[in-house]
Amino acid sequence: MRYMSLIKIDPAGVPEGGPSEELMTEMGKLIEEMTKAGVLLDTAGLAPLDESTRVQLSGGKLTVIDGPFTEAKEFVGGYALTQCRSKEEAIEWGKRFLAIHGDQWEIALEIREVQEAA
Repeated sequence: MRYMSLIKIDPAGVPEGGPSEELMTEMGKLIEEMTKAGVLLDTAGLAPLDESTRVQLSGGKLTVIDGPFTEAKEFVGGYALTQCRSKEEAIEWGKRFLAIHGDQWEIALEIREVQEAA
């Protein structure tokens, strides 16, 4: 089963200067472990919120709005696509990902199974 993990970040909970060198090193180790285990299919961070564009449909009318979106209480900062035997396994990998961030971050994962085409 494939799972999409959306990395949700509270902008107020990001340490000054962003991820530390130590965090990036630990992230690299985890990504390597997940890749060798055949779990990680794809992962990436996303461009900053102020570089995003929102395309919205409301009442039949399409609107294109450029960021930043100051009303956002959280934003999707990245994603990971994994291949796991169960949702529980996907959650365990997600917990490990969050744990390496330490206590300076306000961050959450939304883990959802990818619905396969019929």
